[in-house]
Amino acid sequence: MRYCSTRGGVRDRDFREVLFSGFAPDGGMFVPQTLPTVSPETLRSWKGLRYRRLVLEVAALFIPEELIPRDELEGLVAEALSGFLVPDSVRIARLKDGLSVLELFHGETLAFKDLAMSCTVHFLNYFLRKDGSRAVVLVGTSGDTGGSAVRSARSLPGLDVLVVFPRGRITAVQEKHMTSCLEDNVHVFAADGSSDDIDRPLRRLFSDQNLVRTHGVMSLNSVNWSRVMIQVAHFFYAYLELSGLGAEPEPGAEPELGAEPEAEPGPGAEPEPGAGPEPGAGPGPGAEPGALPELEVVVPTGGAGNITAAFIAVRMGLPLKLVAMVNANDIVHRTVTSGDFSMAPSVTQTLAPAIDIQVNSDWNQNQNQPEPTRTNRVFMVGSGFNDKIIHFILGKFGVEAILVLVLCGFSQLAQVLVTGAVSDPEILETMRRCWEQNRYLLCPHTAVAVWHHYHRTHKAGRNRCYVATASPAKFQAAVEKAGLTFDPPEAVLALDQLPTRYQNLERSADWCKDWEERLRDWIQFVSRTRKEGGVCYPQSP
Repeated sequence: MRYCSTRGGVRDRDFREVLFSGFAPDGGMFVPQTLPTVSPETLRSWKGLRYRRLVLEVAALFIPEELIPRDELEGLVAEALSGFLVPDSVRIARLKDGLSVLELFHGETLAFKDLAMSCTVHFLNYFLRKDGSRAVVLVGTSGDTGGSAVRSARSLPGLDVLVVFPRGRITAVQEKHMTSCLEDNVHVFAADGSSDDIDRPLRRLFSDQNLVRTHGVMSLNSVNWSRVMIQVAHFFYAYLELSGLGAEPEPGAEPELGAEPEAEPGPGAEPEPGAGPEPGAGPGPGAEPGALPELEVVVPTGGAGNITAAFIAVRMGLPLKLVAMVNANDIVHRTVTSGDFSMAPSVTQTLAPAIDIQVNSDWNQNQNQPEPTRTNRVFMVGSGFNDKIIHFILGKFGVEAILVLVLCGFSQLAQVLVTGAVSDPEILETMRRCWEQNRYLLCPHTAVAVWHHYHRTHKAGRNRCYVATASPAKFQAAVEKAGLTFDPPEAVLALDQLPTRYQNLERSADWCKDWEERLRDWIQFVSRTRKEGGVCYPQSP
């Protein structure tokens, strides 16, 4: 398995090189040069596998044994997913009228990113121990990524983590998951701007190849292929559980990686008669005999990493119908429905802050214009891995900061992806409606997806899955605004009592350059301190 850049300028990289990279040297993002195919026979043979085993099977398709032998890969996956709050790390809540919610938020920071982040950090640590080397992880976050990166990597001897979050634009729980980590290898910065603002200086730092090589700078944002790779397994799990193909362990099946029986449905759920997907729903009218049934998967979308993973699963042979739902920051919706991939003047703050990403872009310092690099992978997969199309899109967007993709021959994106946009009042209405009907509480991001369940017609015989990316415990203000109540877990309440540590990045006349220099200086300080065997925070516990 070899990897290339979405911009076409870099090819033939192996998994280890891609794992330790941020953006590719040409400014693109790494993707496999060819995708493995999962045949219907293989897919059927995976029936009954637990989530952790599916992660192993998917990862093994992209990580050659000569880099990580399968038995060691199995151990890394098992260890990475061992600390989650439910037995198999994820679970499904089967509610009324075919509403099935895939809960991906049972990690330490109560967000789906804990799953891929924990696995990715374990892969990193495997190579760092093997090589006796170090790395500096640089992460910009719109809310959940930063906490997940910090909690996954804290105290690891070979890693330092620098996280930058948008001050005042995330919830108190999201902020505390970062700022309350006082380990010496954790460095948190609060920036006076949006998540798109944060991307600009980070993009410049990653483009400095001398800085990257000298100090081992790498990314754990969704630009890191490993995170997208692990997320592919989410969709295989959802399909095997909910499509009608079946996912119950067969008699005598071997337990997978220490998994236990499935727990009860999620927070506040009270399953009622008739709840859940239609039992054994098949391929539908007119399907070929023996055809695989389809599953519709609805994903709340911001940085496009999760929906890209779903695209990749489809290209690997999984029969999914994909729906990407966004909040008021609607660039993905506009792109698919009208071809309008244009730069918005600002990011709108919503009740679903983790997907408050409007431009999906980073800054090209040569053109002094934004580039839609985060959306590269969606374009790459949607175009059939045609890097010439991507190069054209990026070049035109970089000059005009606006692009009508239909005119680029890219209308095919609309053929494989349905989208919708949801306002804050609609988020609140969906949270209330789901609670009234199911006694099941949604987080505002999950409500962005579930709005589709209540307001769109659905094909008979096709089951559906709604991806729950975070726990409502992280968004108490939104819960209260919906007129609902929810008692946060003890671990969340305990965050208020913890001391914090972070540094401010103030807004200035030349803020982008100032932030870049400040972060560069800190990276160099951290690297120098580690070489001297010192500590960055002498008063740390």
